[in-house]
Amino acid sequence: MSESPPLPDSPVTPPASPAADVPPPRSDGAAKPAATTGGGGGTAWGSPRPLLLRLHFYAGVVIGPFLLVAAVTGLAYTATPQIESILYEHELKVTPRGPAEPLSVQVAAAERAVPDGTLLSVTKGAGPTDSTRVTFSKDGLAEGYTLTAFVDPYDHEVLGTLETFGQWLPARAWLDDLHRNLHLGEFGRNYSELAASWLWVEVVGGLALWAGTPRNRRRLRRMAVPDGGAKGRRRTMSWHGAVGLWASIGLLGLSATGLTWSGHAGASIGEVQEALGGSTPAVSTALPAAGGKGGGEGTTHDLGIDAAVASARDAGLRGVLVVTPPAEAATAYVVKENTRSWPVRQDSVAVAPATGEVTQTLRFDDFPVLAKLTSWGINAHMGLLFGLVNQIVLALLAIGLIAMILWGYRMWWLRRPTRSEGLALGRAPARGAWRRLPGRVLAPAVVLAAVVGYYLPLFGLPLLVFLVVDVTVGAVRRRRAGGVA
Repeated sequence: MSESPPLPDSPVTPPASPAADVPPPRSDGAAKPAATTGGGGGTAWGSPRPLLLRLHFYAGVVIGPFLLVAAVTGLAYTATPQIESILYEHELKVTPRGPAEPLSVQVAAAERAVPDGTLLSVTKGAGPTDSTRVTFSKDGLAEGYTLTAFVDPYDHEVLGTLETFGQWLPARAWLDDLHRNLHLGEFGRNYSELAASWLWVEVVGGLALWAGTPRNRRRLRRMAVPDGGAKGRRRTMSWHGAVGLWASIGLLGLSATGLTWSGHAGASIGEVQEALGGSTPAVSTALPAAGGKGGGEGTTHDLGIDAAVASARDAGLRGVLVVTPPAEAATAYVVKENTRSWPVRQDSVAVAPATGEVTQTLRFDDFPVLAKLTSWGINAHMGLLFGLVNQIVLALLAIGLIAMILWGYRMWWLRRPTRSEGLALGRAPARGAWRRLPGRVLAPAVVLAAVVGYYLPLFGLPLLVFLVVDVTVGAVRRRRAGGVA
């Protein structure tokens, strides 16, 4: 999810909203303004409800397709561990037979198989049936891709080579790219960022509308369980709202974690995280000065990769280890744990090549809280944190999101005029709701939307477009109606 960012991965309460039907259209084609209470049962909720209803509706109609694509591709992505284990079993798994050969011997075999590559890292598997991965940079590969040779640790036979994206094998890399940018590069990333930027808005807005429906406020069970006795649009709305309630926490998590690696919003989030001292730390590869521990600049002797791994083991590192050789003279090996399932193990050490001394140790327990949350969130988003259970939860969230989007469009269809000739779309909620908001509510809402839109531009820009289009359509209809409000 280097780490590939899947993305984000899913959607939420869609087009139509879980609210009462709006009044029939007026002669000028606009819906009759809702009462001040907006069906909310009180002025406190009645004022913002119509505006929230209209925003939820339009965002669902326009952003719904992007959320649908993210949900479908995210659903496919959840199965990647099983797909990889089937497609690449020959490269990934070996039969144990005696002691493993030194890593240096395995790396030498991989270098012979990829003579024109530059060694980047070596990944030592956690179990006796795991092959060793030796990763190279190589000319002619797509940006971000590397070439990995898979070596049998018991006889240093090269089992094969595959183009990889970070730690992802080809199938997962392809599905990740599909989910993240539809294979359209940086331009395509805007689709997933747009989905992630509006997913939380649709979730929060849908929850507020569903909880604020008069019949639901009286009994919690009406909110959490679909009404099996309802018919038509009310039945669809019941399923839409109840499933949205159950999926809300997971969808909010997917939205937040998806934004952390998005293009525009991700940069803003990174700046805020850095300002709060929550960036993910890394060990330094600089060696101590000459004469100090580990040897200083100018040291050319290298005990080798096996000594570096042995020092890391002595320092307490376990599980899957990723070893990065010194990039240049007078720098250290970096050995890092790569266990992303719970409990997460991502400790790392720097090891001096000349002496095998650990020059710096970084424990995951010492990460800033924000860095830990980011790591846990990303791993959960990719289905890694809790293994198969994590994958199943992600799949259910994706299916739930797909269903809610389709239910939303169905509710929109069921609101269409029944006596019109030809194809007619469903009515939108009443226009002009913002004009009925008291200033003490409208002013903070505008300021909040502006701040959020600044940090999440693919939320702010579409919102501005919605407003401009809505105001323009309203002005045109008033002019056609002879100035009727």
